[in-house]
Amino acid sequence: MIRIERTTYQNEHFPALVAKLDNYLSETDGDEHDFYHQYNGIESLNHVVIAYSDEVAVGCGAIKEFDSDTVEVKRMYVSPETRGQGIASLLLKELEKWTSELNFKNCILETGKRQPEAIALYTKNKYKVIPNYGQYKGMENSVCFKKELTP
Repeated sequence: MIRIERTTYQNEHFPALVAKLDNYLSETDGDEHDFYHQYNGIESLNHVVIAYSDEVAVGCGAIKEFDSDTVEVKRMYVSPETRGQGIASLLLKELEKWTSELNFKNCILETGKRQPEAIALYTKNKYKVIPNYGQYKGMENSVCFKKELTP
């Protein structure tokens, strides 16, 4: 049974999950990892979700305000041993629900072209590719997505 908990960056399990995510991304992003890593601090993430399987933390995600209508989805991760069970979609749906409750209308995010599983997740959940935004402009490895939430 999967349980999704809303929390903040201060949750004891969040830093460990993010560390696993960063290890994975350092392998897939190679030399570009340091560029991306500078934008992925967790200290400002006050809207975090964590997935628990039998009370073991197995996945996470977060949102942070991007502008008055939009949040950015950050730090999405599911442990390799629990992938393929729909946990990432559950996390994403909870983040979208929270986004709507906070009166934001859109979710945007960036992922890497070297993360085909992430691209498939966002496409499956009706995210559309958009031009790279902000710090991701001109980054060849980046692909950015947006989803307009319906009220």
